[in-house]
Amino acid sequence: MPRSDPQEPEPPLPPPLSHRGRRLFILLGTPAGRRWPRQILPGLFIGNFKDARDVEQLSKNNITHILSIHDSARPMLEGMKYLCIPAADSPSQNLARHFRESIKFIHECRLTGEGCLVHCLAGVSRSVTLVVAYIMTITDFGWEDALSVVRAARSCANPNMGFQRQLQEFEKHDVDQFRQWLKEEYGENSSQDLQEAKNLLSKYKEQAELHQTTGGRQWNNNFSSVPSLSYSNYTTET
Repeated sequence: MPRSDPQEPEPPLPPPLSHRGRRLFILLGTPAGRRWPRQILPGLFIGNFKDARDVEQLSKNNITHILSIHDSARPMLEGMKYLCIPAADSPSQNLARHFRESIKFIHECRLTGEGCLVHCLAGVSRSVTLVVAYIMTITDFGWEDALSVVRAARSCANPNMGFQRQLQEFEKHDVDQFRQWLKEEYGENSSQDLQEAKNLLSKYKEQAELHQTTGGRQWNNNFSSVPSLSYSNYTTET
């Protein structure tokens, strides 16, 4: 697609998180025992590899569709509808090329009143990137506000720097066309989604202010720049 708009300086990405901040993220951002998928919007969940095999939780949340995006993504459970996208959690990995098929898969599931789980290995970077692109498409939010919506429900959400850059590019060049495509294909989106997203965004901002006023300024400032964690930080063992 031609890009005739004047060249503008790219917004700076946040600096790397300190070693101490990284440890805080591991300890607080992914607390032990919180394995179940987190609902972001009605019918839309983010989780990790183990969540995608937790039949009890999948059934409890009426999840019938699973979007699996990780290095060896493949169908795991019978009776589920899958979209499997093999992709590495690497800044050089092109996830933007999968935005349209992911948005279509999620949206068609939600229109039926059923639930869609989007997961990668940890539910932190790859899956979050796809969900942020989806939220941007069904609302008028930019990528940062859409990411804040996700973080309000799943505090460990943190796309790697390359994925953040792709979301910036998506906002700048493509999201308007995606919104028009979605409207033409499926009609006007429910106003409930926009209101839910606004509520979550307000919740996130309130939490950020609370951190600042209670001595959590450094934690909050670093929160958006948590680096992606290595494969060895997670396990796919049952």
